Amino acid sequence: MNIYDLTVPTVNDGEKSLKDFEGKVMLIVNTATGCGFTPQYEPIEAMYEKYHDQGLEIIDVPCNQFANQTPGTDEEIATFCTLNYSTKFPQMKKSDVNGENALPLFTYLKSQKGFEGFGKGAKALMMAGVAKKMDKDYKNNPDIKWNFTKFVVDREGNVVARFEPTADMKEVEDCVASLI
Repeated sequence: MNIYDLTVPTVNDGEKSLKDFEGKVMLIVNTATGCGFTPQYEPIEAMYEKYHDQGLEIIDVPCNQFANQTPGTDEEIATFCTLNYSTKFPQMKKSDVNGENALPLFTYLKSQKGFEGFGKGAKALMMAGVAKKMDKDYKNNPDIKWNFTKFVVDREGNVVARFEPTADMKEVEDCVASLI
């Protein structure tokens, strides 16, 4: 199995095949509208505008599994993102990224790039505390720990990087740019 064998549910109850993105660089991210990391929509949209014509695709999967920070319908989520962050990249259907109802896409991504830590600094320490409350063994499993976990996939379909929500968005952009 490879990433191009997978699909993602769309907001209109359809399925988007990742085969449609073959030969493109993908940034796949689970998002939330009421999270401290929600402002990351701004640099994600900036990357989309800067690199889309050169082959970048954003796969935005809203997820309500982390402190119910993505309430509302898919339409309400899309309206929020458009009004507050002028997002132009498509959003997928709100879905789970962990557990028995996790999208197969996220199960695959986690199998390719496990959790490697939150990095250093105040946000990293805060996230480590939150993660430990949710899962005492969080360091030893590949589960998504919070909203705005990002995976970068190269043009050949290889999952080349995983960035936790605490990662500097400049590092994410540098990774994407190196693949364009």
